[in-house]
Amino acid sequence: MEVLLNSIHRANGRVRDEDTIGIDIGKQTFHLIAQEASGRECWRRKVGRAQRLAQVPACTVVMESCSGAQHWARQMQRFGHTVRLIAPKHTRAYVQGNKNDFNDAEAILEAQARPRTRSVALKGIEQQDIQALHRVREGFSRQRKALINQWRGLLAEYGVVMPKSAGAFYRQAPQVLTDADNGVSALCRELLGEQLEWLRRIDARLAELDAQLKGIERAEARARVLSDKVNGIGTLTSTALVAAVGDGRAFRRGRDLSAWLGLVPAPHSTGGKAKLLGISKRGDTYLRTLFLHGARNVVYRAAGKRDPFSAWVNRLRARRGMNIAIVAVANKNARRAFAVLRRQAPGQAA
Repeated sequence: MEVLLNSIHRANGRVRDEDTIGIDIGKQTFHLIAQEASGRECWRRKVGRAQRLAQVPACTVVMESCSGAQHWARQMQRFGHTVRLIAPKHTRAYVQGNKNDFNDAEAILEAQARPRTRSVALKGIEQQDIQALHRVREGFSRQRKALINQWRGLLAEYGVVMPKSAGAFYRQAPQVLTDADNGVSALCRELLGEQLEWLRRIDARLAELDAQLKGIERAEARARVLSDKVNGIGTLTSTALVAAVGDGRAFRRGRDLSAWLGLVPAPHSTGGKAKLLGISKRGDTYLRTLFLHGARNVVYRAAGKRDPFSAWVNRLRARRGMNIAIVAVANKNARRAFAVLRRQAPGQAA
């Protein structure tokens, strides 16, 4: 299926190199508005997904970063266009009048003209494949957690209390099904047995996905160096970070990456008085969770160690508490990861 901007030559004017086209992507139709460098609108048009891209001069194409935007961006780059993707939160403020597709396209053009509007990095097929693995794995992980919690809730109605940890749950679950004197009915035992079998299938699938991610880590030099050189970053975090940010060129410095992950304090100022709140929690929630889990492991293992980094972690933990120490380590790991991504070339040491 090809990209589409058909009949542009038959619109109110021809597209020139300096023109910008704003596109609102829909499931069946695209709404296009072309704008000159001066800001004057050239034309607007609605096209269907089955139409082909006309051979127009290369220009700038701007879209919202939504479902399917990465695919269409790659298709349009094939025709020599410069593509910008903008996060929907940056275009929402520029929608004027009632919401419709052409107004959305106008808002996209208005947002991209602002000098402080940042673009979303374009991803390759390999990056999207790795992200798909992570999304599928996360989905199975949530299913497992939901089934375990359902087990615990159902058995609580029969007076059987199950442990919270997954390991203890798996050890005790077979005993619950075989104990005839625990008050659990035959029908409930049958249902829980089916659930336990499904849990084991999910665990097997998770093991297969983890093996695939491990293989990707070994094949990808940047992910491999991240896991080797940054304490608190393992297979999941390294592959997810490479899939999300690539070589890190979308960020100017390490603090920008940690800010994008939501690991920096949110500033609040009024009347000349400024203060820092808790972490902003912006950006990629999944990646931030991985960084925090890795940092938590680092903080726990630092207890009793005397190397400079562990000593810093222990002093921070004693002075500010566990949670702040975890966030500080996650922030530091994000900055270190940025340095590795920017300085590490394939096949070279960090």
